[in-house]
Amino acid sequence: MSDKATDIAKLLSPTIASLGLELLGAEYLPAPGSATLRLYIDVPESDTSADGAPRAVTIEDCEAVSREVSAQLDVEDPISGQYTLEVSSPGVDRPLFTAAQFGRFAGEKAKVGLKLPQEGRRKLQGTILRVEGDSIVFAIDGVGEFAVAFDNIEKARLVPDWVALGFGPAKDASGRDARPGKARKTNGSGRKTPRAKN
Repeated sequence: MSDKATDIAKLLSPTIASLGLELLGAEYLPAPGSATLRLYIDVPESDTSADGAPRAVTIEDCEAVSREVSAQLDVEDPISGQYTLEVSSPGVDRPLFTAAQFGRFAGEKAKVGLKLPQEGRRKLQGTILRVEGDSIVFAIDGVGEFAVAFDNIEKARLVPDWVALGFGPAKDASGRDARPGKARKTNGSGRKTPRAKN
């Protein structure tokens, strides 16, 4: 997060907590004429619905936060000039704003942009292994473990597992499509049967 976004998040976090929600982080995107302030909110991990399942952020939650935060921003006036306020749930490609959030999602894949290049990289994608002191340690294919100072992370998002979410084709051990009817058939010898051409 930028310094401005961090300051705004600190200012608004207690207000959002008073509504029973959690402010994950803020993005402040200045632009000529009008800036955008985007807030990502979530339900605390311990909050469950009547059936015991984790509760999700609703449109009503976003509207309630927008009302309360707008009133606070009008009084505190941390942004000079015009701006648009957006309140959003984190979504499946959840943004990560704190070291604790990286720790919570250890084992998940993330896409990360760096403020300063590290070993020739400005961007990386890998599995979050752990938080180690002031660094986040990733596993990157072909590289192994790769530690990045948390302060050098400009932005980060989880990479959704579309297969696990039911939106992508399953793959077998060789990386081929494992859906029924999609595998190449073999004859008795184990050789692939050639497909007929029209």
